[in-house]
Amino acid sequence: MAASADTSSRLDLSARVADGSRSARRLRRTGQVPGIIYGGVGGPVLFAVDSRILRNTLAHSGAILEVAVDGGEAAPVLVKDLQRHPVRGHAVHLDLLRVDMKVAIQTHVTLELTGADLAPGVIEGGVLSQGAVEINIEALPGDIPDALHFDVSKMEMNDTVTLAQLTAPPGVTLLDDPEETVLATVTPPTKEPEPDEIETETGVVGEGEDAEGEAAAQADGDTGEEAEQSASGDS
Repeated sequence: MAASADTSSRLDLSARVADGSRSARRLRRTGQVPGIIYGGVGGPVLFAVDSRILRNTLAHSGAILEVAVDGGEAAPVLVKDLQRHPVRGHAVHLDLLRVDMKVAIQTHVTLELTGADLAPGVIEGGVLSQGAVEINIEALPGDIPDALHFDVSKMEMNDTVTLAQLTAPPGVTLLDDPEETVLATVTPPTKEPEPDEIETETGVVGEGEDAEGEAAAQADGDTGEEAEQSASGDS
């Protein structure tokens, strides 16, 4: 998806000064997300952005955003890193990388599997597992896709698909090893234990409980040596 300066991909930022982690925590308490812009022409710029606006913009934009700091000239950036709260999941810090729309860059994009419910191996009871979650690519900023999609609807039981079977979108070069990078597998379901195996395990557990009972009874009374001495004394 090519970047554009419409409302869905433009993000207005407010400059902030470097004032340590305490300042960043204060921003978060007021509903702001701290961040930094770096790379390209110019030095790093610290900023803050309203968390709700950020969430809405990222939900409706592509890989490239148009950002403007304090109403200045808009410039294209790539979302390099979005840190989230480990429990609540909301954004806590945003890293933006300046890009030249005419120069290819390397980045990673999410891999999404489609058609899982139609896969013969899954219909037969197999388990579909995704391998790689993100794929490293190289492309012009305007050619970076929101995500890569792979159709698994034809996967049979015990099938494995690798990156070699994924067709890259126009203008995108896949950088990971095509043969070693596994995208998905379909494996047979875990075998349930047979009835005789369950009975055997139950028997073992019962024996263990008897032994534990004897040990507990002994622990409540005398030790083995003391019991023998008591018996000798009684005789």
